[in-house]
Amino acid sequence: MSTGESQNEMLLEVMQAHASRIMESVPWAQALGLRLTRLEKGRAFAKVAWREDFVGDPDTGVIHGGVLTALLDNLCGVCINTALTRPKSMATLDLRIDYMRPAEKGRDILAEAECYHITRNVAFTHAWAYHESRDKVIATAAGTFALNDISRWASGNAAMEMASKLLGGQS
Repeated sequence: MSTGESQNEMLLEVMQAHASRIMESVPWAQALGLRLTRLEKGRAFAKVAWREDFVGDPDTGVIHGGVLTALLDNLCGVCINTALTRPKSMATLDLRIDYMRPAEKGRDILAEAECYHITRNVAFTHAWAYHESRDKVIATAAGTFALNDISRWASGNAAMEMASKLLGGQS
């Protein structure tokens, strides 16, 4: 196993152990109650519970599209770090959301994101929001993210700081 692969496994283990802290470090993710449910190399899974204050159409009870966008955007960022050999901060360069159908009233939304390509400075992702499975998606996303030195951008993110320390201070 190469040093890069070993560092990726260590970073993934730290992220898995501190998944709740990762979401808590992003104020709007915390306010929306976004919860990571699983992390794998290059992939992240999450859940957001249906809440009355998320409703965008009172007549139907459909969740506002902004909640889905926030869920998919945040999850894409998390999945990128699971694919890296050292933690980085990222900024969304481009995020395309395709809304396929409304989320059903009273039902939690599940989501998954995959980082499918990384260059030195940019990462590329796909994501899906659904109720049971990706066979019937609510929305899909394609994202492009700038990768940044974590020491300049994420000083308040305790989970990423811990990962950096465990990896020998490499950031």
